This record gives sequence, structure tokens and C-alpha cells, in this order.
Amino acid sequence: MNYAEESKRLHAEWKGKIEVVSRVPVTNKDELSLAYTPGVAAPCLEIQKDYTKSFDLTRRHNLVAVITDGTAVLGLGDIGPEAGMPVMEGKCALFKAFGDVDAFPICVRSKDVDEIVNTIYLISGSFGGINLEDIAAPRCFEIERRLKEKCDIPVFHDDQHGTAIVVGAAILNALRVAGKEIGEAKAVINGAGSAGIAIGRHLLNLGIRHLKMVDRFGILCEGIEMNSAQAEMAAVTNPERMSGTLADAMRDADIFIGVSAPHIVTQDMVRSMAKRAIVFPMANPVPEIEPEEAKAAGALIVGTGRSDHPNQINNVLAFPGLFRGALDVRASDINEEMKMAASFALADLAREDGIREDYILPLAFDKRVGSAVAAAVAKAARDSGVARL
Repeated sequence: MNYAEESKRLHAEWKGKIEVVSRVPVTNKDELSLAYTPGVAAPCLEIQKDYTKSFDLTRRHNLVAVITDGTAVLGLGDIGPEAGMPVMEGKCALFKAFGDVDAFPICVRSKDVDEIVNTIYLISGSFGGINLEDIAAPRCFEIERRLKEKCDIPVFHDDQHGTAIVVGAAILNALRVAGKEIGEAKAVINGAGSAGIAIGRHLLNLGIRHLKMVDRFGILCEGIEMNSAQAEMAAVTNPERMSGTLADAMRDADIFIGVSAPHIVTQDMVRSMAKRAIVFPMANPVPEIEPEEAKAAGALIVGTGRSDHPNQINNVLAFPGLFRGALDVRASDINEEMKMAASFALADLAREDGIREDYILPLAFDKRVGSAVAAAVAKAARDSGVARL
């Protein structure tokens, strides 16, 4: 199938992937008077007296805003907020299909951090959670940080943390298949943008101690050009203070994770890695190295972002269940404990089936995933003190 042409045809036919459906009948005078005026004044006044009643008396308890500025849409780059709308609608459809979460797309016409933060904060009272999407680095870090400080509902940048959660689960199981310990494994992440930095932070939290991050200027270390987020990562990674290229970083590494550009990893680079290497070339749609080439060069386990290869590393495994769990306990935040719980839940689910070289994660359409992640996230929210139910 030519997915591009068929998708374009269907989008013209669908005229949008989501719609608003009323949950109540409005077919006679009494129904109208209860759903709207004059009866609706009573719940309004209840919320006025107690703000938290907005979660009980409206759909807010199950509603997430999916918000973009259109600056980092898929692999297309800065194409504008309106051009990002098909992706935001698709994300909303996935929220409903995989987590029974109602989500609404919002595309903001601004690249100004202050404007974006203020806009989202001002509308946050309509939602139970905020999912930031396709916002370019380094601006995305500042936007998320400031919103988490201002808002009393979960704020989550899926390009960062959804990716990190699924990669974390994949690494936990891949290391088990390879017979390696997480504290001893040497990892390399190529691409120090939003996803790469979030993956790096998450792997450190999971127990990785030997991590190098590489960007277009080389291994992150003192003396190369970096933004503030990259400088923070340089301070807590690369314990040998090594400088050099991606090829230098990959020599003797146990793990390669790519969130960068097509075909920049060679078979010689994979051959230089440690025995039983784990290679995750996740650039989409064209990976850093083709899976069959990585396998031929000696990689034991290969995972990509694509659905036509084994071990697909797909955010849909994380964000629906993550928000489902956070909403279920009315969490005020999505914290590190909840993200780690999601990774462990995904890893455990695959282990129930028996993990192997070509199966380290549950499949995207595994109906167990959403509820398993939600339960683990809800428990972690309660245990860490951010749950309000």
C-alpha cells in the first residue's frame, strides 16, 4: 500500500479523525432543562464553592489537551501549527482507542515560550491533563518545566518521556536476553534533542551508569557547542570525559540508541561494539542503519520505530495507559516514579509471554497494555504522594 497517497485520500474523506459526541439526551423540555438552563446553574455554583468539583461534575476528569506549536512535527520539522493538526487528531484518536481517554487537539500560533506557557496555563482549567506534542528543542524543555510549576494537573511532553518510557522497557528486556547487567552496560545515544535527552535521563534513573550522548558536533563533553539542556546531560554522562565522533563512542558499547538521522551508522560501527550488542536505530521513517544490516554486522537485538520490523519501539505503548493511570487517581503531576513504573510494567508484560531476540516489548495492539500501564502508574502516583484520589 502507498500509505502517503491512501492516507491523503482518506483524510479528505474523513474530514477529521475525531468528533464531539454528547453523553446525554436532549430530546425534550425536561432533558434540556437538566443538561442546560435552568438546571445547569446548580452544578456551576457547586464548582464555584469547591474548585475540585470541576472534576466530578464535568468531563474534565477524563479530558486531555494535545497541544503543539507545529515546530517539530514527525520528521517534517517546523511546518506550522495548522499543518500539525492531522497528527494531533491522530494522537487524540489513539488516546481514545488505547486508553479510553478523551483528548482534544489544540494548535498554538506562537513560537514564543512566554506566550505558549501562558496560553496553556489559561486554558488548563478545562482539562485533567496536558500532553505536549511536536514542540522543538530546546524550547520544549522550558515550556514543560514552567507549565509543571504553574499547573495543578499533569503536564507531559510525549516526544520526550513517552519515547523514553518505551525505550527503557525495551532496554530492560534486551539486556536480560543478552545476559548483561544494566549497571555494567555501556550505552550510546545519538541525537541530543528532546527525545535523546529524555531517554538519557530515564536510563540513568533506571540504573545505567556508563552513558555517552552524541550530537552533530560529537560526544557531549566540555568544549563543544551545546545548549543548556545538553550541557546538563554532559555533566552527568560520559564519565571518562571522552571526546570524539559517533564511531568513537560506539566502540565497545553494549547499547546504541538512535534518535537522529537516516543511515549515519555503518556496519563497521556495529562490528566495533561489544559482543551481543543491542542496536535501536529509531530515526523514522528511515533508521540510522537498516535492521538487516545491523544484524549482519553482529547485533544480537535490533529495534526500530517501524511497524514492519520486529521490536517496534512505539509511544502508543506508553502514553494512553500513562494518562489513564494519572487521571484515575487525579494525579497532580507525572513524575519520575510514574515513568519508571510504566517502563517496568511494559517490560513485565513482555516477560509474561517469554522474551527473545525478536520480542522484547508487547505489541502495539496487545489489549493488556493500557490497563497494565495504568495500574502501575496509578500505584506509583499514590506511593509518591501526587495522587489526589
